[in-house]
Amino acid sequence: MAARPDGSTSTGEPRRRIASLDILRGVVMVLMALDHVRVFSGIPAGGRTPGVFFTRWITHFCAPAFVFLAGVGIFLYGEKVGGRAGRGALSRFLLVRGAWLVLLELTVIRFSWTFNFDYAHYALAGVIWMIGWCMILMAGLIYVPPPLLGTLALVMVAGHDLLDARFWDIADRLKDQPLGGLWKLLYFGFAGDPIAVAGTRLTVLYSLVPWIGVMALGYLFGPVMTMDAARRRRWCLALGGAAIALFVVLRGFDLYGDPNPWRPSPPATAQNGPHRPAMPPALRFLNTNKYPASLLFLLMTLGPTLVAIPLLESARGPLARVLEVYGRVPFFYYVLHIPLIHLAAIAVSLAREGRVDPWLMANHPMGNPPPPAGYTWSLPLLYAVTFAVVAILYIPCRWMGELKRRRAKTSPWLRYL
Repeated sequence: MAARPDGSTSTGEPRRRIASLDILRGVVMVLMALDHVRVFSGIPAGGRTPGVFFTRWITHFCAPAFVFLAGVGIFLYGEKVGGRAGRGALSRFLLVRGAWLVLLELTVIRFSWTFNFDYAHYALAGVIWMIGWCMILMAGLIYVPPPLLGTLALVMVAGHDLLDARFWDIADRLKDQPLGGLWKLLYFGFAGDPIAVAGTRLTVLYSLVPWIGVMALGYLFGPVMTMDAARRRRWCLALGGAAIALFVVLRGFDLYGDPNPWRPSPPATAQNGPHRPAMPPALRFLNTNKYPASLLFLLMTLGPTLVAIPLLESARGPLARVLEVYGRVPFFYYVLHIPLIHLAAIAVSLAREGRVDPWLMANHPMGNPPPPAGYTWSLPLLYAVTFAVVAILYIPCRWMGELKRRRAKTSPWLRYL
C-alpha cells in the first residue's frame, strides 16, 4: 500500500507508524542501557578479550542509529505537518526541540549521571546535546535543495577523515587559540581539554561533525520509508549492503577512513606494554574510531542498521512488541534510564560493600577517575543489572506510549517527550 506525500495511503487512510523503525529504536535503547550500565560497573570501554571488547562494540550501533533515525523522523514529521508547505512549522519544531534537548543535557541528564551539583567543574556535551544542536541546524538545512544537502552531508561524513594524518597536531595547536572551543564543538571533541563556558568546564564528547551529516542523510533517506514494502526493502538492502561492502574493502586494505590501521599487528612491547598481549586481528579490524566518528565507524554501524530495517518488518511475537514499546518513546526512555542505572549501581554497591562507594558520585561518564581497587563488576553482573533496568522501564514506557497515542492532538507538548 503506497503512501502519499501527505502521509496517507492510497486508500486515504492515515499512514500508520512504521513498526520496524520502532523495533529498531527499541533495540538501540536496550544496547544503550548496556553501555551506560557499563559506565558505572567500572568495566573499561573495550579491551583485548572478546567478552569485554564486544560488550562495548555492540553498543557502537546506538549513536549512529539514533542520529540517523532522528533524521528519518524529521522527514516523516515534516510529511505529517504538510510536506514542503509545512517546512516553517517543521523548522520551528526543530528549533524548540533542539534547544530543549540541549537544556536537558546540561541540567537533568548531567545530574542523573553524577548525582552531584559540581556544575562549576563539569558539564557534558553528550549525545543529547549533539542531537539537540543537530536539530537546530536542521531547522535551516531542510530548506537546502536535496542534491546540495546530500553533497554537504557526504562531504562531512566521508571527508573529515582527511584531517586524520595531522589530527593530534591540529588539535594541540588550536585548543588554546581564541576559537579553540568552537573547533572542539565542531570537530575535535574530547581530543582536547574541557572548554570554559559560562562558568563551567564543558567536556565535549560528541562533536557536531560528522553527526550533522548523519542526521541530514537520515532526513534524505526518509522518502524511502514512505515507499511500498518491496521497494523499501530493495533500497534498504542495496544501501546497507553497499555500506558494508565499502567498509570491508576500505578497512581490509587500510585504504582510508580511520586513523587506526588494523594491520600489521603492532609489537606488544611498543604499544601494548611488555605484559599486555596484542589485540587479536579480528578485534583490531572492528576497532574503529568513534570520537570523532570515522567514516569506517559509520559504515560499520549504519550499513547493518539499514539492512535491519526491512528484516524487522516481519518481526512478530512478545520480544518485538516489547522493543516496539521502548522505540515509541526513545527520549522518555533515555531521560529515565540514566538515573535508574545510577540508582541500580548504588544498590549493587550497598549489596557488595555495605556502603555507597564515593566513586559513584564522581563526574561520570567522562570526568570520573578510574574505579577503586576491587570495585569492577563481572560481566554476568553487568548483564544482569542491564536486564533488570530494561525490564523496570517497560511499564513507564508503555504508559507514556499510550498517553501520547491518546492525547497527541490535544496535548502537543507530548511531542517533546
